[in-house]
Amino acid sequence: MDLRRQQLVEIGSELFAKRPYDEVGVEEIAAAAGVSRGLLYHYFPTKRDFFIEVVRRHVTQVGELTDSDASLSPLDDLRGTLDAYIAYVDENAQSWVTVHRAGIGSDAEVRALLESSYASQVERILGRMTGGGEAPPVLELAVRGWLGFAIATMIDWLEHRQLEPEALRELLVQGLKGVVAAACDADPSITLVGLEAAD
Repeated sequence: MDLRRQQLVEIGSELFAKRPYDEVGVEEIAAAAGVSRGLLYHYFPTKRDFFIEVVRRHVTQVGELTDSDASLSPLDDLRGTLDAYIAYVDENAQSWVTVHRAGIGSDAEVRALLESSYASQVERILGRMTGGGEAPPVLELAVRGWLGFAIATMIDWLEHRQLEPEALRELLVQGLKGVVAAACDADPSITLVGLEAAD
């Protein structure tokens, strides 16, 4: 991505982080970037195209923030990842909610970017649990289900702020431990290297 295009996406990310997709106009984006509408359309033919690039940036940043730290125990790694993710979600609240809900969030290309991000997160978590081995289907299903729970919970948290971030993190940690325990009950042959014995 060339520098000008990158700058436009960064500015768009800031605007969409604070206001819903429908409330941010092309003219406002161009004005905030100090460019003409024509130049903005040169890089992004439609507002949707522009927003998709914002989502792509969001997905990349989340991937970098939640990269696994092999020097930590699986549980400490999870807590660190969730702390980084919750902080990012809090800072980019409006755009994060927008892409995970209906509207532009149901766009096929946006959904494909999100599904790729979800798959990477699930793979990372499963890799820590299994020591890089193949995860049994019931465990993969449980972790994917937990990720959906985590996203829905964070949307609700952004809207109501019922908990401090640390308490939200612990709720999500305990939720993952719960679904992992359920998966192990459903398939006693599962062998894990982390989380099953976490405090």
